[in-house]
Amino acid sequence: MTGSVPPLFPPADAQFGPADLTLTPAGEPPALRADAARNRTRLLEAASELMGGCGAAALTMEAVASAAGVGKGTVFRRFGDRTGLLIALLDHREQQLQAAFLSGPAPLGPDAPALDRLHAFGPAVIRHERAHHELILAASTDRVRNYTVPAARLRLTHVTLLLRQANAEGDVELLAHTLLGYLDTALVHHLVVERGMPLDRIEAGWHDLVARLTAARPTD
Repeated sequence: MTGSVPPLFPPADAQFGPADLTLTPAGEPPALRADAARNRTRLLEAASELMGGCGAAALTMEAVASAAGVGKGTVFRRFGDRTGLLIALLDHREQQLQAAFLSGPAPLGPDAPALDRLHAFGPAVIRHERAHHELILAASTDRVRNYTVPAARLRLTHVTLLLRQANAEGDVELLAHTLLGYLDTALVHHLVVERGMPLDRIEAGWHDLVARLTAARPTD
């Protein structure tokens, strides 16, 4: 992604309230000309149709260019490489999830108590990423990058703030990493496909983990 990313957490004495958490899609400038935006949309639509037929593993820049009726160079200029194309495909799906937990209805959205939102967040992410697991795994070529892309930082900020608002004790940033680690796409895929676990069991584990991390410690 080009451009600087604002600090992940505000200063310790900052007041926690509504914040502008809008993301810029990876690799894109803040705004595109109308014709460039149309071309980008056409390329992504062509890629989505191809992926629906052949899967993410078989998606190539050449095939997208052919399906969209443009030269291969146009696809490379717009997305950089195949990973950039896959990340761009993920962006629209991620924005839908972000809209749900930033401004959607309760219990995931802001009208619910923080603890209720935490409980709702895990199943929403699990089901979102199960629906797109092939695309997500194909785009995840750099494990370190998985923690630094804006979408991952937004999730971390969101879960950290909910833990703080739920009065969780301890280092809430590290607790947020623990919770998000439970939602790792590859882990959930392994548990579902290789271990045969139903999603209901994995979601129940999320609720148990949230309850344990937010339980008040007994006083002496």
